Amino acid sequence: MQKMAELLGLGDECREGTPEAPATAGSCLADNRLNLDVYPDGCRWFLQLFERRRGEVVQVEFLRLSSNDHLLGTTLGILPHLKHLKSLVLKGGHARDEFGSCQLGSLTSLPPDIGNLRCLTHLDLSFNSLSTLPSCILHLPSLCVLLVSHNSLVALPKNFDSLSKLTFFSAMKNQLKDLPQSIGELAVLQNLDLSENALEFLPEEVGNLHNCTELDLSGNRLSSIPDSLANLKSLRRLHLHSNLLVTVPASLASLPNLSRLDLQNNCLRAVPPEIQTSPFVHLRGNPLGETEPSPQADESSAGELRRLFLPSGEDSFTVTSEGCKVVLACGIRFYFPPGAASDPLQIYFRTLAPDPQCVKLRHHDVLLSRVLELQPHGVKFQQKVQIWMPYASPQTLHQREVVVRTFSGQNWSDLSTRVKQKRKSKKHMAHCSVLHFSWFLVVSRLVQNECKVPTEGTLLFSSVDPNIKVTFPPGVTEETRNVKLQVLPISAEEIEEITADAGCRASPLLCLSQDSLVDFLRPVRIQLPLPPGVTGLNLDQSRLHLLHGDLEGKTWDDITSQVVLEFTHIYAVFEVTHFSWYWLWYTTKTYVGGIAKKVYERLRMYQVNFIALQRKRDPEQVLLQCVPKHKVDPVLKKLQDRYQGPEPSDMVEMFEGEQFFAAFERGISIDMDRPDCVDGRLSFIFYSHLKNMKEIYVTSPVDRKGQAVKGQVSFYRAAVPDSIPEDASRRRKGPDSLWLATLPIKLPRLKPRWGENRGPPNGFSFPPLNLGNAETGYLTQTNLLSIARRVGADWQTIGLNLGLTYQQIERIGYNNREDLDKQILDMLFSWAQQNSEDPDCVSKLITAMKESGRQDIADEVETIIELGQQKYRESIRRVGLEQESSTEDSATAMM
Repeated sequence: MQKMAELLGLGDECREGTPEAPATAGSCLADNRLNLDVYPDGCRWFLQLFERRRGEVVQVEFLRLSSNDHLLGTTLGILPHLKHLKSLVLKGGHARDEFGSCQLGSLTSLPPDIGNLRCLTHLDLSFNSLSTLPSCILHLPSLCVLLVSHNSLVALPKNFDSLSKLTFFSAMKNQLKDLPQSIGELAVLQNLDLSENALEFLPEEVGNLHNCTELDLSGNRLSSIPDSLANLKSLRRLHLHSNLLVTVPASLASLPNLSRLDLQNNCLRAVPPEIQTSPFVHLRGNPLGETEPSPQADESSAGELRRLFLPSGEDSFTVTSEGCKVVLACGIRFYFPPGAASDPLQIYFRTLAPDPQCVKLRHHDVLLSRVLELQPHGVKFQQKVQIWMPYASPQTLHQREVVVRTFSGQNWSDLSTRVKQKRKSKKHMAHCSVLHFSWFLVVSRLVQNECKVPTEGTLLFSSVDPNIKVTFPPGVTEETRNVKLQVLPISAEEIEEITADAGCRASPLLCLSQDSLVDFLRPVRIQLPLPPGVTGLNLDQSRLHLLHGDLEGKTWDDITSQVVLEFTHIYAVFEVTHFSWYWLWYTTKTYVGGIAKKVYERLRMYQVNFIALQRKRDPEQVLLQCVPKHKVDPVLKKLQDRYQGPEPSDMVEMFEGEQFFAAFERGISIDMDRPDCVDGRLSFIFYSHLKNMKEIYVTSPVDRKGQAVKGQVSFYRAAVPDSIPEDASRRRKGPDSLWLATLPIKLPRLKPRWGENRGPPNGFSFPPLNLGNAETGYLTQTNLLSIARRVGADWQTIGLNLGLTYQQIERIGYNNREDLDKQILDMLFSWAQQNSEDPDCVSKLITAMKESGRQDIADEVETIIELGQQKYRESIRRVGLEQESSTEDSATAMM
């Protein structure tokens, strides 16, 4: 039979695209190999094969299946029958979500009988949902290679040493917090990858791995490493970068076979001379030579510091040389170490809504918090002050990082930031340290990898896509310069959706920048992966284009003819001397730059809806909101009890941080005195993770006593058009148009108020509306007028205690802002009109007066009620049990 590699043609690279299913399930079976992870429904083909050609399938030695397949659970039960199996791959990551990120597989456990596969030497369970290592794995006597990277493992079993033949183990990108001591018993282990976990310490037994040649512990939380690592005489490469190391043993420099010791991006202020002078040691990104902070500067050692818990009304606190811990009502926390301020210092703080004049988001940034301002600006502390800021969880954002951004007075810069989630409250907090105070906010940005490029050159990888790397040759620069690298992954589905062209493909988008304006002295070599589905074997070079974009992404130039492109099986390699955006496209179109510009702009946009809702009890109170697409349904569900209105607007697209306006038209106007209202337009700023919401009151110059008023609110970019067309209702043009959306607003016909004319010429007035009932006593309109004369400046407090909302109180005050008597009457009669059908409304009025400190008015109301009750009882005695007529008589008598 044919070999599987010959039958499938492209082998592993087929998984880059979406290959068609085989003509028959049997055509997949070749020799002793069965590679079904390249097909979307590979498990179905496997089940068919097992049913029809069981005798051949049980002889298979190499099997690959996708754990993104919905039939995986059924397939797992068959695997123990494959007694000859040597290699089993059950990987996820073959499917992508709506954001283009690899989806983890559904695998959470394995059947116990898997442990009976005596011949199994290679097991790959990467990109799955394992929280614990299946116990059956520990019973595989021949297992040599185990890969469980990109899972959710928090611990390894204590008897992990039962895998005595293990030579390669990778558990990168999990949540491991510690290691079992038994790991030191893996006598033949050669390669151990525990990078990107949460390890805080290592057991001494790690030093017993005498055959280990490569140990990767990068991206953990190690503050120290055991001296026993010096026993690893076979070790060639030791990766410890991106930890919290403050010290390393000098004995590492004497390991006889060590050719690379990576200590970059740690907290090393001093290292032993033997290590510092070794040519294979990498130390960039450490605070070497900086002064050691005081032991008291660590928050954990300052348990006795003064604690301040500030209520919402406070806006300042005092810091002394003794230091303190401060917690604000909004959740922001500060830690001032002893000695940070030499003299008592008054600190002022406030949180601000974002303003596009000061918050300059970069491309693909997402704002996650409000702006924190700390004064006095520019104050210099003797020691770093720690700040914790709560932020909205960017659950829908993948392959990004959260940073605190600060403003120096001239520009924004990103601070070294650590993030954590509180277990009880599940709040996300961003933690940074600063020596100065100004403005601070939390943003999500594309992951940024950076390095210093010395004269002798260096190598820079992307942590988002390790296939992307930049090589700086010796002599590339005369002086050391800083280089930053960011990658924007883009799925084939996104490209196809935006371009409407199934033939278009694009690589990840690479952004390179440096702190120097001078081009490099020698060409810099860049490696980019080929677009999905394109390999060096099937590449049509006439369709491949290398695009160069300016830093704003406004122009994209095809530079394919200006560089020398080299191709491997899955990479394209080229050389440049200056940095910007670089993008590989594979398409039959000739105007590639124009397509790229369109795609790039769409990648920066959010799909949003506009909402205009009116409060059910007060239609003149309108809620305006701009909501990202995925938040529309939960927002409407939350508001439906109190508000009603039209459906959300048609979908539009907006940039993060873009400013837009709303204006009311056709007989409806807005309060013009609002500070955010300009020429009748209400100003908004769209931020995807903040509430783009404003609640306002609208009025109508049209007489609503005779009819309801139908108007609209329109949303648009930039300035309001000079003439607003009448047919603009629910109309939207393209994303480049001023118009975004238009929603209808309806102010209902006004109900006549007490004492107001109906309108007929006979001048008939509505009869007074009595509050209460005959048995408990009435309050008439005349009584309410008498009470109103005594209310005075307490009317707002009384209104709130009566149950009116803050918005209603503010509106009453604004509408009658020059007349206190009218404010009181409007408040009192608005409440009376809303509660006229409530039989208990009089007792609520008495309670509200007492709660407002107006016992005098409460006594007056009680006296009126007692008098009414007395007259009611007298009428009962006078007419016997004829309660219907007595009710009218008592009411007339009260008048």
